[in-house]
Amino acid sequence: MENVIIIGSGPAAHTAGIYTARAELKPLVFEGEMAGGVAAGGQLTTTTEVENFPGFPSGISGPELMIKMREQAENCGARILTKTIEKVDLSQHPFRVWTDEREYQASTIIIATGATAKRMGVIGEETYWQRGISACAVCDGALPIFRNKPLVVVGGGDSACEEASFLTKYASEVILVVRRTELRASKVMQDRVKTNPKIRILWNKTLEKAEGEKHLTQVVIRDSETGTMETVPTNGLFYAIGHVPNTAFLGNQVELDATGYIITVPGTTRTSIPGIFACGDVQDKHYRQAITAAGSGCMAALDAEHFLA
Repeated sequence: MENVIIIGSGPAAHTAGIYTARAELKPLVFEGEMAGGVAAGGQLTTTTEVENFPGFPSGISGPELMIKMREQAENCGARILTKTIEKVDLSQHPFRVWTDEREYQASTIIIATGATAKRMGVIGEETYWQRGISACAVCDGALPIFRNKPLVVVGGGDSACEEASFLTKYASEVILVVRRTELRASKVMQDRVKTNPKIRILWNKTLEKAEGEKHLTQVVIRDSETGTMETVPTNGLFYAIGHVPNTAFLGNQVELDATGYIITVPGTTRTSIPGIFACGDVQDKHYRQAITAAGSGCMAALDAEHFLA
């Protein structure tokens, strides 16, 4: 039986692995095989350049950063298996988890499975993902390819308005593509967007296609009423249509909020089940940054160590 099983492979999981290993808890980490549709390493493996993670003044690629974190966890003593946890039984102690091959038992479990950005599946999306298309303006908006260029944001909620406002620091213009005739965002966020001279809203429009050469150069949008197609030149396309937390495998055994994120006790990583902890984007739908995920991974490790003590 294991002291700690960590499920996940991003900054939260590997930080939890580093801390629990240094506490001599001999953690077993399941990094997954394309779990949530993303390679081991999580969302950062789909990011080209990371410029906002401390310690890398010249930036670092997302995949390279995750390789370094993984190596550090292993060097500290974490054991990492490239297996996906298919289901869990949290109804009794010790807790049980299953891959497609066998069962494992643990005294504590740290869930760090993250959240996957919703994609739209439009023509050209796969070609230009991270070559002009992103799901995180805060992560990617300051990159040189986007500076002083027209940028497009798709969405109509608070996230879309926040991303559009953020991008005005770097863009020559931000075009907000909204599929309705009104925004779903809060009144404050709506006012902020509507009064910003660098934001232009295209109402009643849907994204149809992403086009370019080596990088994205334009998008094609369709008017929902008339069906008319319009080409919009842009160097960047940012999706702000939400994320899906990777919690389906839990089978609702842990308390989740209305959108599927794990609920933790404020100021801790404790879940509704003693001995089960959650960290990173699987329980954080507000910040969603590598550095905050790593911080919460540290918290989960310390919470697990305290629980075992």
